[in-house]
Amino acid sequence: MPVIALAVAAWDLGLLAGFANTSGAALYLAALCCLGVAAAYRSPRLVGATLLATAALATGHSSRAASARLASTHTVAVDPRNAGALERIRLHAERAVDATFPRDAALVRALTLADTRDLPRATRDEFAAAGLSHFLAIAGLHVGLLVLLVESLLAMTSVSRRASSVTGFVVVVAYVAMIGFPIAAVRAAIMLGARAASRFIQRPTSPWSLLAIGSLQPVWNPTVVTQISYQLSVAGVAALIAANSLVKRLSHPRTRREIGLRKHFVRPLAFTTIASAATSPLVAWSFGRVSLVAPLTNLVAAPILAAVQPMLFMGLALAWLHPVARLVGDAAHPLLAALAGIAHAAAASPHAAVYVQPSPVETGIGCFAAACLITACAARHWQRPAVSCAAAVALLVWLPLAPTRPGLTELHVLDVGQGDAIALRTPHGHWILFDAGGAWASGDEGRAMVVPYIGRRGGKLDGFVLSHPHTDHVGGAGSVFDALHPTWFLDAAFAGPAGMYRAALRIAERDGVTWRRAHPGDSIAVDGVTLEILAPDSAWTSHLVDPNLASVVVRVRVGRVSMLLTGDAEAAEERWLLEHTPAGGLRADILKVGHHGSNTSSSADFLAAVAPSVAVISVGVHNHYGLPDAPVLRALAAAGARTYRTDQAGTVVVRTDGRTFSVAAEREGPAVRR
Repeated sequence: MPVIALAVAAWDLGLLAGFANTSGAALYLAALCCLGVAAAYRSPRLVGATLLATAALATGHSSRAASARLASTHTVAVDPRNAGALERIRLHAERAVDATFPRDAALVRALTLADTRDLPRATRDEFAAAGLSHFLAIAGLHVGLLVLLVESLLAMTSVSRRASSVTGFVVVVAYVAMIGFPIAAVRAAIMLGARAASRFIQRPTSPWSLLAIGSLQPVWNPTVVTQISYQLSVAGVAALIAANSLVKRLSHPRTRREIGLRKHFVRPLAFTTIASAATSPLVAWSFGRVSLVAPLTNLVAAPILAAVQPMLFMGLALAWLHPVARLVGDAAHPLLAALAGIAHAAAASPHAAVYVQPSPVETGIGCFAAACLITACAARHWQRPAVSCAAAVALLVWLPLAPTRPGLTELHVLDVGQGDAIALRTPHGHWILFDAGGAWASGDEGRAMVVPYIGRRGGKLDGFVLSHPHTDHVGGAGSVFDALHPTWFLDAAFAGPAGMYRAALRIAERDGVTWRRAHPGDSIAVDGVTLEILAPDSAWTSHLVDPNLASVVVRVRVGRVSMLLTGDAEAAEERWLLEHTPAGGLRADILKVGHHGSNTSSSADFLAAVAPSVAVISVGVHNHYGLPDAPVLRALAAAGARTYRTDQAGTVVVRTDGRTFSVAAEREGPAVRR
């Protein structure tokens, strides 16, 4: 491996370790151990790489707190009168796309301007399930096709190869600037710049060196290394370089027919298979699913993209000649339809994608296996990395089957904004989910928060309890059912006005999830944890209009410790509970406060009956309801409860062994209660 590639790899790995939510002392101790091993091998390059990784570790660890949670990106409409030159060019390009490709404008915007705002969620999901989501992100493939188009056009005018390379680089820089400098596109532009410089000075450069130069972004912006677009871009290109080395070593065809077969099928399939395998741990960790058909879909779709992408660029360039541009747009339509059709057909295939939620340990082992795979493909002495890769894969297969020791019971009140999602984990790693957060036009908290959170901690989701059918509680249920496949679904059978609730029922029926109706007095026992259903009953819900008043109320008992989950139950349902629950039946150490801390809930008599030591309020930051209400906070304090709010504390976790319990908040220190 070239020195610059080793240096960049060491820097990136050090930064990733520094950004990890791990003790700084443990990280530096590990770095010292690595340095000792490097010194023992007496390898100056290895010692230098270790020192560089240690410096990067310090850089990442020092800036982790400031970049732990990246702010969400919000799209703001730009007034053309106040926009800068690049923004005005982009606005003109958007209008050109709409005029030139009216039938395919949303897809063309994604393929040329890195703009997926108007692309339907179903289309994005189909591309993801088919393993083609990288087509919708401007990266090396798109930038490379633009350079190829520019250089081909210049070649027709007898421009020298060096001049065409420089011109192509200038065009790419302008293009990347126009679309807002996406990370993968910047990496590709830097690589092309290095390639153009190599041609200009007539000095060949290793592809590993070009990749290393293109991957230098974390040197001036360390947080880039934590972003999935950078990780996938670097891993994908490394896999392609390694695959090319492997194909060259194994290419010894004897007949012309064999040459054609290898060139048009075997070699492309090897490239797509190795790239898909090498990036699958990162894809699984970030997106919770891996496409099994990606090697084949890329084999079929890549030539179509290679044919249509230059047409899209030409259509934009000729937009000022509208009749000519429309001809290009009409010619591109069948290819774009074929691209979307491949994604749709592949996504509709049985088991096209598998939902997986690896733990951090499993992801680390997967990344190690991917690194060994790339090394085995690229190295002449491939035996050791190949054996290491096989061992890592075998360990990944064995881990889910390994016996586990009983742990603590944990109640995770997830920070899902203005909504509820509460995950109960039993001592043997089984999960029961109460509500699944809200939804919005392009996604939901089930996919964005709940599924990754549960998946990364391991275990099986046994059941789902829906408190009531408002969108901020049921919005993410469909994504949870699709990804985690619970065995049963329990709610009060109060449909209300929520279309999301009916959609969740349809998905549950399709996926074979057994539906149950909540009845007061029923109980569910899992691994020594008992769920007691306290409300509502059908007589109470028969005359209701407001779904809040039909909230399923559950008391969770673990030994002597109890937790009361009230959904959005308001004062009227609280009075019903006081009248119909036996004495002491509402007593709980931990109370999930009803209705996000609204003063319509948490009445004085109810709090007196519960007598909680800890109260947790699930509420969104700066929500427009102004919750939680100040009188509720004062009432909880008067009742002797320490209150945690997810808008301030983040996700709140209660752990208990049945005798004592502790509470830990994401942004606060732990508090222990007996």
